[in-house]
Amino acid sequence: MTPSLRQPKTPGVTTAAPKGVSILGCTGSIGTTTLALIERFRLRFRVVALAAGRRTDLVKEQALRFRPELVSVGDGRDAAELAAALSSEMGAEAPAVRHGSDGLRAVACAAGTEVLVSALVGAVGLEPTLAAIDAGIDIALANKEVMVVGGELVRRRAAASGARLLPVDSEHNAVFQALAGRDPAHVSKIILTASGGPFREHSAEQLRHVTREEALRHPTWNMGSKITIDSATLMNKGLEVIEARWLFDVVPEDIEVLVHPQSIVHALVRYRDESVIAVLALPDMTIPIAYALSYPDVLELGHLPRLDLAATGTLTFGRPDPVRFPCLALAYRALAAGGTMPAVANAANEIAVARFLADDIGFGDIARTVSICMDAHVAVPCDSVEVLLEADASARRMAAAAELGRASA
Repeated sequence: MTPSLRQPKTPGVTTAAPKGVSILGCTGSIGTTTLALIERFRLRFRVVALAAGRRTDLVKEQALRFRPELVSVGDGRDAAELAAALSSEMGAEAPAVRHGSDGLRAVACAAGTEVLVSALVGAVGLEPTLAAIDAGIDIALANKEVMVVGGELVRRRAAASGARLLPVDSEHNAVFQALAGRDPAHVSKIILTASGGPFREHSAEQLRHVTREEALRHPTWNMGSKITIDSATLMNKGLEVIEARWLFDVVPEDIEVLVHPQSIVHALVRYRDESVIAVLALPDMTIPIAYALSYPDVLELGHLPRLDLAATGTLTFGRPDPVRFPCLALAYRALAAGGTMPAVANAANEIAVARFLADDIGFGDIARTVSICMDAHVAVPCDSVEVLLEADASARRMAAAAELGRASA
């Protein structure tokens, strides 16, 4: 195991000027939490650029509040309307407005950006995140699909440019903290925890009749629809296993998953002397976002509730059931195949989740769709973004066309 995260550029030193932050996915839960944190620490951070999809009303509010130099939205019509509205209210101080993939790249590499919060959902975040990496910009990585689809390529490009990959997912951020100041060669196991989702106690028969509404009721976290469904199938944890492999340069068999319903222990690292370091916190994404933005410093977050272990009581752990939740095993299988296979698994899952949310397929058909697409794919080395995106597009077409007959409904 070798370190994937370089030492701090200026250990223990905070620059006088606020750190420039740009955000891909500014209207999602990670984006809005990041902006709330920036507002609380205005002397430490400033917003340089913002990118979103179609929630232009919220983007407008954010632009008026944080005064970025650039914003981007999904399509040209929305961009034109937003530009007119911002110009009317801000005059000469209105930000430039872009759209589409060019807009995402522009935001990712905007002048003055010192850290990019990569928080888009899905593989769409890969290209702009790579553009920022190539520009030497540090990445606060919340878009796990970037590493799932192109982890090997991302790691290689980051090593070449000197950009740091700072994990924002609570589990990977916890691993990052547990590894701090220690020799990665002394690590024997990385252990990621999973809440188990809303169906951890369901039988196989009960899982056959899961509804969209039930799957969207996560017992611990308040997240977007896609990631909530991924948590219910445990695919979210499978994607995190793939992400951990590339973030921390660890072989798949040294990454373990435990079900931990209380979501207090976010990750554990076992060392070769059999000691284990665990990182505990109440479930609040402000903590990992703050650590990634301020690294190597630590922000004072006294406004958050404090973990009281005596009041928390019992913490429990168990092993995931691969029969009832096959998506986790599919992720390990994709990682073992390597090359473009993780991109295929991720793309097939995205389409299958969208079909489930549209009531087009059953809950169990999500895993079936991923398996069908993986069976049909022959993995090739991920030598370029184009190769990865072609595998992604092919899997999406196959997943969208798969005739499943709602066998699991």
